[in-house]
Amino acid sequence: MINTVTGAGACPGCGASTASVRDAVPWCPRCEWNLDTYDPVRREREFGWTWVDRWTYRMAFRATGQQFTRLVGRPLGANGSSGARTLTAVASLVLVAAVLALAVTGVWLIVAFPFPNLAILPGVAMVGLAVALRPRFGRLDPELEVLSPDRAPELFALIGEVAAAIGAPVPDVVGVDDDINAYATVVGLRRRKVLGLGLPLWGSLTAGERVALLGHELGHFVNGDPRRGLLTQPAFTMLGSAADLFRPVRTSVGAGLVEMLGDAIGRAFQWMMSRALFVAYLLLVSVALRDSQRAEYLADELAAKAAGTTGATNVLDALLAGESLALAVRRETRAGHGPDRWRSALAEARAASADRLPLLRQLSVRDEASLFAAHPPTGLRRRMLAGRPWQDPAVVLTEARLERIDAELAREYERFRRTVSWSA
Repeated sequence: MINTVTGAGACPGCGASTASVRDAVPWCPRCEWNLDTYDPVRREREFGWTWVDRWTYRMAFRATGQQFTRLVGRPLGANGSSGARTLTAVASLVLVAAVLALAVTGVWLIVAFPFPNLAILPGVAMVGLAVALRPRFGRLDPELEVLSPDRAPELFALIGEVAAAIGAPVPDVVGVDDDINAYATVVGLRRRKVLGLGLPLWGSLTAGERVALLGHELGHFVNGDPRRGLLTQPAFTMLGSAADLFRPVRTSVGAGLVEMLGDAIGRAFQWMMSRALFVAYLLLVSVALRDSQRAEYLADELAAKAAGTTGATNVLDALLAGESLALAVRRETRAGHGPDRWRSALAEARAASADRLPLLRQLSVRDEASLFAAHPPTGLRRRMLAGRPWQDPAVVLTEARLERIDAELAREYERFRRTVSWSA
């Protein structure tokens, strides 16, 4: 339930009444005094220590605001920040080279000496470590139900039109799943482009919002996001995997003094290695994800190019209403209704909370600020679009065509309905 409290006190900055939504620490809606306050009750712990989480939150809030100020009203650029991209690419190449050197050294220790030889043991260990730390380029989600152009010709035609409107390639794989989400990713060494549409979200959006959603997701194929680049993607996975791999684990219980001492020394070494790798990962990701957030702003601008500014801003407001969307979809699905009723129920919920929407946009700036956030806060994304030149839609999806697309997905909607009913 969304609760709103106003008049809780006067803002010391401008004298206006403060407000609160969802039991959040009050702030001033007019001048945003106290919006940057760390709210431990509403935030998940990222490091486990409150003082560290508070410090990193303030860093993230400040960096997010500074980036918004730097980008608003200016060209966003598909190539991104050259410094951040270069740092990420160099880090990825160094990591890949280190793992390759580890594997080559391990193989040399195994084959260079006559068998049997003690050198085989560290050789096998080094090869195993190299395999564990190898770069991973993703794979197709097994939960994704892949569609074909013959199965959903209207949907694929719409995707092609949106891709052409924003200058993006058509995805190699299109599929649907049961998440309230949508995503575009690139998997494998062949860099296959994948578009995933969550049925609850897709079915709940209006025609213009669906075009905007496609424009945003397809925009990830041309917005220079470092998370999807062949040279930059390893930096996002390899350091984190190494830190987890070196995390100390107690192995000797009830052993003798020598074994316990050796275990303690080994765990101390693992702890230091794990923390050093994690700090390196934190520093790298905090720099690289700033560029990812710039790419998200650009994807929103491409969404506006396809669906118009109204469609792009409306889909962001729909994402802010995630709780209402989930409740509406689940209620209507259990009642046996399809996406037409999902849209009506969500529209009713959004109309009922229209007066709270500006507060939710502001609160998202506090709630979604994080050093590990690949997306800027939803409120800032909408504010960024509002500060850019107005755009009319390049692709218009009629209601009749929307209904034909939903009819093509009738089997997938029915499977989702059964899943929701069984989980009751």
